[in-house]
Amino acid sequence: MTHISQEAEHRRPRHHTAQVLTTVVTTAVLGLLLAACGSANGGTTTGAITAWGTTADRPLIEPSVAEFNKANPNTKITANYFGTNDYKDKIRTAINSPQVPTLVYTWGGGTMAQYVKANLLRDLTPDLTNKQTFTERLIPSVAAGGVNGGKTYAIPMDPTSPVILYFNQDVLKQVGVAQPKTWDELLAAVPKIKAAGFAPIALGGGSKWPYLMWIEYLVDRIGGPEVFQNILDDKPEAWSDPAVIKANTMIQQLVKAGGFADGFASVSADTNADLALMVTGKAAMLLQGAWAYAGIAQINPTFESSGKLGFGPFPAVTGGKGDSKNIAGNPASYWAISAKATEAQAKTALDYLTNTVWNDAYTKSVIDAGNIPPLIGIGPQLQGDFAKGLNEMIKQAPNFQQSWDLALSPAASAEFWTQLDLLFNASVTPAQFSDNMNKTIKK
Repeated sequence: MTHISQEAEHRRPRHHTAQVLTTVVTTAVLGLLLAACGSANGGTTTGAITAWGTTADRPLIEPSVAEFNKANPNTKITANYFGTNDYKDKIRTAINSPQVPTLVYTWGGGTMAQYVKANLLRDLTPDLTNKQTFTERLIPSVAAGGVNGGKTYAIPMDPTSPVILYFNQDVLKQVGVAQPKTWDELLAAVPKIKAAGFAPIALGGGSKWPYLMWIEYLVDRIGGPEVFQNILDDKPEAWSDPAVIKANTMIQQLVKAGGFADGFASVSADTNADLALMVTGKAAMLLQGAWAYAGIAQINPTFESSGKLGFGPFPAVTGGKGDSKNIAGNPASYWAISAKATEAQAKTALDYLTNTVWNDAYTKSVIDAGNIPPLIGIGPQLQGDFAKGLNEMIKQAPNFQQSWDLALSPAASAEFWTQLDLLFNASVTPAQFSDNMNKTIKK
């Protein structure tokens, strides 16, 4: 996989690292870049536009922009790329200023919802009315990430990456344990794996963000998607739903049982240290995003070809209301169009989105990188058992829950990380976790 470093940035730090600039010099440089990019609306009669994206997505975006510009020399796109956290700071300043780009890169969720509420993004619903040949190709559960209040404000523009359970089949075989399909089977496997001298589950707690994968899946399996939707809808005391309390109780039971590798709170997922534990045979399992697959060959080039790689959905919870086929993770990143764009600029942007994004060349570049385009009927074009199996999971999922840190408002997300760290390290009870998170409702 030649895109491992880009994929690592693309899928992890873009969401889960601190959103602050650490030096005055960096701030000054960003200020100069902002001025250099100019106004999105510099000419009211031209269809030329600007687009801001992340450096992680540059290998995907750049060739498509070049293709579009070659075919449309009078309405060119000028694209600028920034590190993930630099982009977050930059767009937060520019979104309501004359410097806003026409094409706004977004992860959907809580931040997009705030932009929609402030009327800063264009409602694309009318624009897409006669674009069924494009919109009907998109997997509905992924396209839903660009929808707010029943209206479409953004279109998926990169691979879809659910969180899955990885297995070291060699370890499971040595221990005599089958891949757990239910939570009870997972708990029963823990003492057997430990007794054989292996860690049951690798966890990158030092990076904090892997914690969320456990709570978001357990809450879904126990109570269904409605539980988290109530949280997003700011319903009073929504974090105190019995499904949340039970999920966090189960997490702490798993921690107490020694389910996670020793020292998990200091293991870094940002450097693939959690993945390395599973691939090198020190741990039997790992709950991680599909993006982690790109790092397996770097750690052990023969891991997959030798039959050691196993993967599957998060275990079902007996008696739970949630469908065991539901998935969670990162449906995609999205392109939105600034509400400040002129009609000529919006026309150019829509032309690019519906004719160049997800055309044959664009789709092939995603597949060649070992990733899954969010497109219906893409299965026959995919390469390898992993990609094909993952695509089936995505296709069959009744619900694709966006990672909670992205779906929540920025204020709630910040507190969420604090409380999760305390929860996994037994510094708060499940009830205290919920009480503290309830204070973030409507923030």
